[in-house]
Amino acid sequence: TYAPKLIYLDISDINCIQDVAKEILNCYGCVDILINNASMKVKGAVQSISLELDKKIMDANYFGPITLTKAILPNMISRRTGQIVLINSIQGKIGIPFRAAYAASKHAAVGFFDCLRAEMEEFDISVSTVNPTFICSYHRQPAPGNWEASIWK
Repeated sequence: TYAPKLIYLDISDINCIQDVAKEILNCYGCVDILINNASMKVKGAVQSISLELDKKIMDANYFGPITLTKAILPNMISRRTGQIVLINSIQGKIGIPFRAAYAASKHAAVGFFDCLRAEMEEFDISVSTVNPTFICSYHRQPAPGNWEASIWK
């Protein structure tokens, strides 16, 4: 057994993910199960959401999980075992008004992990995508003009 180790990771900061994955692998030697369960969302009309915020949502919900998965994957492949889970959203299957950036990022993640599932079958690595319906999550009321505060985490 291993003592738990807390490792801070901002999944939307793509530049730090590789180092965090190395730290995890150096500490424990392998990852048996990777659960991608971080997410950001914002509610607003397409024309009112900045491209900067669209990119931030895409980083957290798509590029973050795939970057972490790609960093851990070679270790799983070399051991020919492992499980990767994406906790996604029903909005990865259907879109609803005022959630375009969120739905787009979740659609992209579903597509990536569906392809990964097919590719990893030969290595006996299980890839699952869980798409729960709407959940209640923490939300901060934004100050006027502060788009970062409108993000749901």
